[in-house]
Amino acid sequence: MPLYVDEEAWNKMKRGRSKCQSFTPSEGRNKRHWSVTPAYVQRPTEETWGSLPHHVVLHIFQYLSLVDRARASSVCRRWNHVFHIPDLWRRFEFELNQPATSYLRSTHPDLIQQIIKRHAQHLQYVSFKVDSCTESAEAACNILSQLVNCTIKTLGLISTARPSFMDMSQSHFVSALTVLFVNSKSLSSIKIDDTPVDDPSLKVLVANNSDTLKLLKMSSCPHVSPAGILCVADQCHGLRELALNYHLLSDKLLLALSSEKHVHLEHLRIDVVSENPGQAQFHTIKKSSWDALIRHSPQVNIVMYFFLYEEEFEPFFREETPVTHLYFGRAVSKDMLGRIGLNCPRLVELVVCANGLEPLDEELIRIAECCKSLTAIGLGECEVTCSGFMEFVKMCGGRLSQLSIMEEVLISDNTYIEQIHSEVSKHLGRIWFPDMMPTW
Repeated sequence: MPLYVDEEAWNKMKRGRSKCQSFTPSEGRNKRHWSVTPAYVQRPTEETWGSLPHHVVLHIFQYLSLVDRARASSVCRRWNHVFHIPDLWRRFEFELNQPATSYLRSTHPDLIQQIIKRHAQHLQYVSFKVDSCTESAEAACNILSQLVNCTIKTLGLISTARPSFMDMSQSHFVSALTVLFVNSKSLSSIKIDDTPVDDPSLKVLVANNSDTLKLLKMSSCPHVSPAGILCVADQCHGLRELALNYHLLSDKLLLALSSEKHVHLEHLRIDVVSENPGQAQFHTIKKSSWDALIRHSPQVNIVMYFFLYEEEFEPFFREETPVTHLYFGRAVSKDMLGRIGLNCPRLVELVVCANGLEPLDEELIRIAECCKSLTAIGLGECEVTCSGFMEFVKMCGGRLSQLSIMEEVLISDNTYIEQIHSEVSKHLGRIWFPDMMPTW
């Protein structure tokens, strides 16, 4: 497609040129006509979009979606060549959705085969996003098993709905994942939550990538045992981030992460989950093990997500626990919140989705007294008197960078709810209003 030229301006220049286009040389010279073109006049360029330099087209392609990039590659051979430059295939997300279970589009099968044949060795940052259908998870594993000449650094297996990887054959999944673990010698980040990964496959991972692994997220992996995750901690001394279920957490694991050979841990995420009341018995971690971790990694963020029923909280926070971020997805008792105020001095963020119908004034004030690093709090279906809430805000002051309280949480007493936003704003040093309950 020719570059744009202003035809009207060009015609004006041609008309102007005709007035001084030629002259007749003096007598005695050759009687030929000389064509003179003013220096300021430039002829239209013959460049087209197809002749743009490779590096320019490559820069443009990097801003295009995969679909638009594929369409652009059909413009000409030159662009098609740029389409296959390795730099464009370092990062790729396979989207695998079934028409019957998802409205999202899938990566075209022909493109998948083209990637496997021509670009498997270029892939470095790869993720698989699948819907809730087992066929999608199986398709992801089929692709994984073909990546035999790869140098992948990061891998993510993502279920956008119900975890479909858990519905497929464990042997099929482990076999496909093992192929990747064996062939990639520089894996640094792996996100395999909600999958049937097991201890033997983790040993293969460690055997081939122990020097490079920095991040491992594997919550809700029921086939992994405490011994399996301990193997990772014992040999992957560069591990900086770890996400796992509470049943995999042990004193031995914390001590392994605290050894002299191990780098400083930056993030430890722990999911504490049960599906039915009384389904599982939760063990207790020794204070000495937590202390060892903090001595070794004093800046570590310890994040705990609780999805328990009230009667299951008994083993937690009986002793000092260095947790920094706490999220309660189900109702939590006054007693539990009181223990947090006494035993969580490093707490930075607290989110409580629900509580009973008893005001939490005393518990919040205790948390404000003992948790000097608290900067964010959110309360959902709870009750706090306006005066108790005001006392909490006064004690925390301007360090509360995030304060999310539903209007229905606040109970009017000596302090009226109509006045509370101005009083809270004064202590926070910024305008603040309670959150409104959605009307839909």
